[in-house]
Amino acid sequence: MGDTIMVDAPIARTAADTIRLERVLDASVETLWRYLTQAGLRSQWFAGGDDIGGEGPLKLVFDHDKLSDGPVPTPEEYAAHRHGVNQEQVLRFEPQKVLAYTFGEGRNGVATFELFPEGGKTRLVLTHSGIQSPTGATGFGSGWNSHLIVLQEKLAGRSVPDFWALHTRSRAAVGKALAA
Repeated sequence: MGDTIMVDAPIARTAADTIRLERVLDASVETLWRYLTQAGLRSQWFAGGDDIGGEGPLKLVFDHDKLSDGPVPTPEEYAAHRHGVNQEQVLRFEPQKVLAYTFGEGRNGVATFELFPEGGKTRLVLTHSGIQSPTGATGFGSGWNSHLIVLQEKLAGRSVPDFWALHTRSRAAVGKALAA
């Protein structure tokens, strides 16, 4: 069933330490903004923690076990990060337009989400700059790509049978896209 989810990788490396992903999502700007800022909705596709209502401290709580329909094993390479909590800083908060916060407790740059209305849909542009991790653009790109696919599926009223299988396919697609 997980094989029915299309995995492509609309991603570009815009600088040595920066990646950019774009999606046109079948949701209004208002709905998508809630999925970015409300912890309960954000936890369905990325990470829970604190609601975001302005600039300042932000706790992100990662529970990838909740991203799949049922129990799936966490790959060994990610086991140490299960149920991780990161203390971030919201650096930019322009309701229904731009949200930016530090990533990896500030050690791995800034993730910036920009929203643009397109009819009844929304173009989401995600730029992650300042990536310093050894996993680099491919590691962060495959993570973001996977999470954006989960968001796309949630907005369409569908679920993801196995997040980690999706992530494996996403890593291959991102690696290929960034190598081109």
